[in-house]
Amino acid sequence: MYILIGLIPALAWGVLPIIVTKVGGKPSSQIVGTTIGTFLVSLVVWLFVRPAVTTPQFIFSMLSGASWAVAQFLQYTAFKRLSVSRAMPISTGLQLVGTSLLGVLVFGEWAGSARLITGFSALAIIIVGVIFTTIDSSTDADKQSQSNPWITVAIFAVSTLGFVGYSAFPRLANVSGWQGFLPQGLGMAIMALILAVFADGPQIFRVRETWLNLIGGFVFSIAALTYLISAAHNGVATGFTLSQMNVVVSTLGGILILHERRSRKGLIWTLIGLALVVTGGVMTGMMG
Repeated sequence: MYILIGLIPALAWGVLPIIVTKVGGKPSSQIVGTTIGTFLVSLVVWLFVRPAVTTPQFIFSMLSGASWAVAQFLQYTAFKRLSVSRAMPISTGLQLVGTSLLGVLVFGEWAGSARLITGFSALAIIIVGVIFTTIDSSTDADKQSQSNPWITVAIFAVSTLGFVGYSAFPRLANVSGWQGFLPQGLGMAIMALILAVFADGPQIFRVRETWLNLIGGFVFSIAALTYLISAAHNGVATGFTLSQMNVVVSTLGGILILHERRSRKGLIWTLIGLALVVTGGVMTGMMG
């Protein structure tokens, strides 16, 4: 049963990009709606669970949430430039690589030559898979990204750093998932408000899509809560691996539900790339 629960984060995180894209609005509307929805759910959960949190843990968890908000805002921007089915494999692959390198370089994971060889082989598989998902030159999104390639590269580079920070800050302060849920939600909401006002001004709060994107926040919260349950019962490695299947849901959902254009050749390469990204993700997750 807990394996099935472990698949809920993959489903929820997978449909999140599809929901916010369907709702529409600017990235600032999408990030404000998502983070406020998440904060409201985290507040309700906090009132029931009431975990003990020290001041450093609270601050580091807020920094974690703020990092996520920056990363997610840029990911929403990438959806506008590339489409969901193009951006998600790249973003997920870079997150897997960045988080794995963080574990090796900062937290001393993958000790031993055999684990290092297996781990870096997995990262190589992920990188090749990401490259395969980009093979398609038939869509308008490709032309837009190629017109300003360095902007696209910068978006993914900074967003990857944000997602890595989202994982790193709680580990630095030894924060459990329940302890970090509310301060993370608070950090997300504060940073999202800053980004939105800076990008589009206060009028963003009068836009209908901003509040409709609260749905995205509720979906993200479902994923976060079920991931905590999965990690507790299935183990962190298995729980993390299962959650990374979200890239399959979002990529195929972008093509089938959002009707994002891909050539026949591009679709074949995307499916091969997805298989490689998932394989590399499973390999890194099982080493945790």
